[in-house]
Amino acid sequence: MDLDFYRGKRVFVTGHTGFKGSWLSRMLVKAGAEVTGYSLEAPTEPNLFALAELDGRMNSVIGDIRDWDKLSRTFEEADPELVFHLAAQPIVRASYREPRYTYETNVMGTVNLLECVRKSEHVRSVLNVTTDKVYLNREWCWGYREDEPLDGFDPYSNSKSCSELVTHSYINSFFQGKVAVSTARAGNVIGGGDFAEDRIIPDCVRAMQKGERILVRNPYSTRPYQHVPEPLGAYLLIVQRQYEDPSLAGYYNVGPDECDCLTTGELVDLFCSAWGGDAAWENRAAKDAPHEANFLKLDCSRIKSVLGWRPRWHIGTCMEMTVRFSKLWLEKGRIPEEMDREIEEYAGAGEGTL
Repeated sequence: MDLDFYRGKRVFVTGHTGFKGSWLSRMLVKAGAEVTGYSLEAPTEPNLFALAELDGRMNSVIGDIRDWDKLSRTFEEADPELVFHLAAQPIVRASYREPRYTYETNVMGTVNLLECVRKSEHVRSVLNVTTDKVYLNREWCWGYREDEPLDGFDPYSNSKSCSELVTHSYINSFFQGKVAVSTARAGNVIGGGDFAEDRIIPDCVRAMQKGERILVRNPYSTRPYQHVPEPLGAYLLIVQRQYEDPSLAGYYNVGPDECDCLTTGELVDLFCSAWGGDAAWENRAAKDAPHEANFLKLDCSRIKSVLGWRPRWHIGTCMEMTVRFSKLWLEKGRIPEEMDREIEEYAGAGEGTL
């Protein structure tokens, strides 16, 4: 992962105040990029964007991705060469409560961002970050490939399927031979600094903070879990490589190796072992809970063969680092230094440099 490519580049990141957006912004700032972020206020309190001390080190603009006027003004002023689109309503269960908001944000937000790109004279490389949940889920035991049908079940997953289709249309209608555009469909991401509702690792950390048992609502659901620098490293690689060679633009799954696809219960077992002490969990599956996929895996052969990307950490290492970060936060330790240490350790795990 040679981040020197990003030094001095003008980069636009939507959703920069979120969990992955904050990590990505820290990586880009550390690499010397000129970063403009556009996002709502951080969605949680506490939040990683504040803990990462990014305000003042990048141009952080607070705005709604649905607000065309503000987004287009901000984009025009930033005049980026590279674009990462992460802004979204990202929670499945929240999408059942607020389906209209979810579709407005995830679909029309994508339209607005791509309209900014269409009107720009200098954008060269764009990545729309979606999700592994875009596929029509048949609950089968092998990984979905990029040519499988798109048809997410719940409003979140389906809105991301729509975001993919919007991107495909813009590529075909406006960007051929002009802008390199890809989408990345990443598996479930864990790591320090995630404080979102209805995500298993934040739920685990909150339970430890309160001295309670962890309540697990879907202990038998299988997911492809990966540590946050893994997909971000893939995103950075995609944007760089398609900038250098536009023929590499396309649709990429980003996930862990087969051995790191676990049930939620197995993941929480790893968390409890890494945390130590009296950490324990109990099954709180509800019969009337909103539908969520039971079995989901990705086939990541394409990004491995086309771009040479590989996962660098197995799930045991990922969990140890997540627990270390979380304990440091609870002890009010220095988060920016921990983020930089993990970024450097991730970069050093492969053949690239930071």
